[in-house]
Amino acid sequence: MLSLGSLVGFLTVLGIAARNGIIMINHFQHLERYEGEVFGMKLVVRGASERLRPILMTTGAAGLAILPLIIFGDLPGHEIEYPMAVVILGGLVTSTLLNLFILPAFYLRFGRGTGALTDSPDCSRSGTSLRECLK
Repeated sequence: MLSLGSLVGFLTVLGIAARNGIIMINHFQHLERYEGEVFGMKLVVRGASERLRPILMTTGAAGLAILPLIIFGDLPGHEIEYPMAVVILGGLVTSTLLNLFILPAFYLRFGRGTGALTDSPDCSRSGTSLRECLK
């Protein structure tokens, strides 16, 4: 059943999942750019294993905070909170599995070249002309 609580839960999970995914891809690119990892399976496994603990901590803390709302969801006054809590907990589990297993596989398949440094000019410097930045 679609309710206001479940819609709020969807938005909450969407934000957490997007944040975890962006941070993981950014970490893959950081490993490739600044730590000299070569694009491949080793880079993805290292990046995913280094992001495992923060993702599990975020999911665990949010899941533990939502658990009382699920346990006591049949009490009067919790008509909006219970569907929200169920959607958030289910979404946290699903998004954690997707971020830890599916996202690294997609990055391995489609992410080649996204982390490499380019030879483009530093357009944030004040001495760089607009013509050089637009090339």
